[in-house]
Amino acid sequence: MLFTLLINSLTVFFCAYLLKGIEVKSYLTAIGVAIVLAIVNVLIKPVIVILTIPLTIITLGLFILVINAWMLMLTGKIVEGFKVHSFFSALILGLILSVVNAILL
Repeated sequence: MLFTLLINSLTVFFCAYLLKGIEVKSYLTAIGVAIVLAIVNVLIKPVIVILTIPLTIITLGLFILVINAWMLMLTGKIVEGFKVHSFFSALILGLILSVVNAILL
């Protein structure tokens, strides 16, 4: 789990340089983002996934990427020093984080 948090923080920190709509103040902020994102994904994401099952089925699972973007935008509201300026940037970051986590697990 610690390894996953460190990889996610590195991914967020690296993507902040690639994507114009993502800002991370420092690497410590990126670690905080990874921790808060993990907590949000454990507590809030399952409820939203259950509520949006019909939409997820209609889109063949692609709506999960939208939910990931929402979780990142919520994390941006919680963590100081981490800003998500647009939904599209959050969507791209969510996609990158999903791919990185799929490769790791």
